[in-house]
Amino acid sequence: MQIIFRLIKLLIWLGKIGFKLRALDNAPTAQRQATLQQMGSSLLDVLHIKIEHAPTPPHPKGALVVANHISWLDIFVLNALYPSSFIAAKELRHWFVIGKMIANAGTVFIDRSNRKDIDPINLAIAERLQAHENVCFFPEAKTSLGNSVLPLKAALFQAAINAQADVQAVALRYYANGQRTERVSFSGTNFFITLWRILSLPEIVVRADFSPTITPYAEHDRFALKDQAEAFMKHVVESDSPDPTRVLLNESERTR
Repeated sequence: MQIIFRLIKLLIWLGKIGFKLRALDNAPTAQRQATLQQMGSSLLDVLHIKIEHAPTPPHPKGALVVANHISWLDIFVLNALYPSSFIAAKELRHWFVIGKMIANAGTVFIDRSNRKDIDPINLAIAERLQAHENVCFFPEAKTSLGNSVLPLKAALFQAAINAQADVQAVALRYYANGQRTERVSFSGTNFFITLWRILSLPEIVVRADFSPTITPYAEHDRFALKDQAEAFMKHVVESDSPDPTRVLLNESERTR
């Protein structure tokens, strides 16, 4: 019964958001980002998702924000804390409502299988950073179960060096009933299964921890920035993980 009630609330939310999204197509960037931040926060409320953070989130302008990637919820959590444009897989552009929302937020969609995308994407990121806009991406390049952190890809950290912009690492962890949960993870499953699992939980708490600012000094290369961000995320995420070795589903679990 709880799931049905919350599903009805979600459908009502989708109806309201659909009308608002059409009105944003030609709106100024600042207005779009503020409105989309409100929309994302209202979605988290509908799904009974509470954000806790430590320390108090800094409010950078023109920072490259990087986080571990567990769920499609991550985008809404991060945007609630850091109004940002995102770098996302091109497949997300076609997701119902969510694709439209993140496109309106100024998301740059990338083909992760095409190395030729890297240089123009780094150029686009650097231009936004130099214009004092925050840009966020997930350097694992795929979702995990959230117990640990997959090896980060260094390529897009080059944009921070090109723009001489700070890097802000964020470590995300999800909890249900006071314990870490894998049920929000998008790893090895699809959007609708994940949504059903989320709706079945009475409340979800997402913990966001922020690194000290990582500054790209002249002697730093993208691998050094990547290593600092990865070390911070891994330390935090594994600090209370029930099984840090369990990062992805095994083959038998993918078929369940």
